Amino acid sequence: MQAAYHGRMHTSITSAARTRHIPPLLMLTTLAIGFVMAMIDVTAVNTALTDIAASLAVPLTGLVWVVDGYTLTFAALLMAGGALADRYGPKRVYQGGLSVFILGSVLCAVAPSGTALIAARLLQGLGAALFMPSSLSLLTHAYEDQATRARMLGTWSAIVGCASAAGPLVGGLLVHAFGWRSVFWVNVPIGLLGIVLAQVLVPATPRHERALSMLSHALGVVALAALSFVLIEGPVRGWMSVGVAGAGIVTLAAAALLVMRERTGAHPLLPKALFDTPAFAAANGVGFLINFAVFGQVFLLSLFIQQGGSDALQTGLKLVPMMAAFAIGNLTSGRITARVGTRPPMMYGLLVGLGMALVMLFGLRPDTPYWLLVTTAMLMNVAIGIAIPGMTATVMLVAGRAQANSAAAALNANRQVGALVGVAMMGTVMHMTPDWGLRMPLAFTLIAAAYAGALWLVYRYVKLAKPE
Repeated sequence: MQAAYHGRMHTSITSAARTRHIPPLLMLTTLAIGFVMAMIDVTAVNTALTDIAASLAVPLTGLVWVVDGYTLTFAALLMAGGALADRYGPKRVYQGGLSVFILGSVLCAVAPSGTALIAARLLQGLGAALFMPSSLSLLTHAYEDQATRARMLGTWSAIVGCASAAGPLVGGLLVHAFGWRSVFWVNVPIGLLGIVLAQVLVPATPRHERALSMLSHALGVVALAALSFVLIEGPVRGWMSVGVAGAGIVTLAAAALLVMRERTGAHPLLPKALFDTPAFAAANGVGFLINFAVFGQVFLLSLFIQQGGSDALQTGLKLVPMMAAFAIGNLTSGRITARVGTRPPMMYGLLVGLGMALVMLFGLRPDTPYWLLVTTAMLMNVAIGIAIPGMTATVMLVAGRAQANSAAAALNANRQVGALVGVAMMGTVMHMTPDWGLRMPLAFTLIAAAYAGALWLVYRYVKLAKPE
């Protein structure tokens, strides 16, 4: 045992020494490339929805599944990804996740039907669930100084934000020039580059053996899958139909069993010490609500712009400034968080975001000029972009290095569940109200409520946390 301990210590010291000789930006780019690929894919798919519907005869419900099928497995298996990273090492799991994502992308690109496309999107989500928590864990281990780590987390979020901003344009260009299938083919070279760079540049980090609670993971998957079915199929089949009502019962039962097992089980999905700090639970709630609003907005505005007569390329171009605003906010937030802590950028970012959402709620109509839509959306997204790195830094500061894998997995799981529910709720609004004059106020009521809830959580539970 003593020899094994010294072996792990030697590995940790060697890894730290190797990391110091790698340019920080190169290391950051290497660890962000997986998430960049995933975010380009998500936002690019939104611009391709109309073409996918025409090519494969996919109805609106199917389009929601195309977006949420990926998010479903991503969210449901993120905790398992974090546990596997602890057990087998984050570098190995990161590379394995990229491999699975590449395979899923190839299957999406050759899908002969909407059902096959949705199934391949589920596989993509599995791959993302493996590499996401591993990338954040490797990033946390790469920088020993907390202030430097906070700046790198802000820059990491900015890189991801740039990818999100580029996604609609990349998707529009690809769909316009090569068809919607090219949106998935582009992942192959990016993913392979990520695997190679990780092998060459990223040092292995110590493993932390812990049990894999397979029953808890299975209960989480069942609960989220049943919830997705209720939210997506409810407006079409009827909320009280046998299938939807049965899925609702399954959702409640699986969620109740999961909570019971987490409270009493010997091997919970998350270390119980994490939730002893209110800021950790609150920041995870903020992540859920922000993603609910952001991804619901992207899905809604993509279809809103396309219903006005814009093709995929025009839609992508019109979405670019709105998505780029997140990157601007992220870049600004990194320095602010390092200087004043995580609370101020979260508070003021969410407050401005709420204000802009209310402006869109009362002022956005089908005949609203594009310049007014894009200006308001950009102001809202810059503000939310400032809040997001503060949220991430809060979670990672509370967790520390010892629990970085679990904390990163929990945060991203909650964010992806928020995205899943947000897109599903926008789909529900669109099914209930065919008139865009009613759809937009209802949708932005939900978005404003999400930002208001997130603002309250920060005000009530997140105290001043400043990296030393």
